[in-house]
Amino acid sequence: MSFQTAVFYAFAAILVFAALRVVTSRNPVHAALWLVLSFFTAAGVWMLLQAEFLAIVLVLVYVGAVMVLFLFVVMMLDVNFDTLRERFRSYIPVGATVGILVLFEMALVLVGGYMMPGATPSPGPPPAGYSNTRALGLQIYTDYAYPLEIAAAILLVAIIAAIALTHRERRESKYQNPSEQVKVRAGDRLRVLRMPAEKRDQ
Repeated sequence: MSFQTAVFYAFAAILVFAALRVVTSRNPVHAALWLVLSFFTAAGVWMLLQAEFLAIVLVLVYVGAVMVLFLFVVMMLDVNFDTLRERFRSYIPVGATVGILVLFEMALVLVGGYMMPGATPSPGPPPAGYSNTRALGLQIYTDYAYPLEIAAAILLVAIIAAIALTHRERRESKYQNPSEQVKVRAGDRLRVLRMPAEKRDQ
């Protein structure tokens, strides 16, 4: 077994363990931190597969932005996790179905890649001056240009919808108008009442 293969198996074991801890952790902050570890490990696997650009994007985008946002939301919102745990059993059928499908797909990949070596030919070493970032850019902006534009349009619609839902007027929400507050005079808000003094009978 070569050193690269040993590192791959080590990263794969860490990735599987971290993914299991994401699902089994009761504390959502701990689950998010285990997810950060799984992202870093997946980036290491992609580095072994000579996909440096995808590894850097995974670390910068998901670990640097998405997971930080998750942590802020989890720690700042007052979420009642006891109520969420009560409904956990209702998600078991869907989760089990998805898990079985993922295991089936992984089994097909392993059978085709290891037990049948001729089924998936090895790409071999890259030629001199090869850049996977350049190759990825050529694939995205030439062969997959239209799907990329469709995905960009869908994301733009999702961003606009999120902003519209956030800024919609709610009946229970209270808004302040600074310009109207500046125009207010003391006589409009303060009223002095003059009441005659009363003498208590002894």
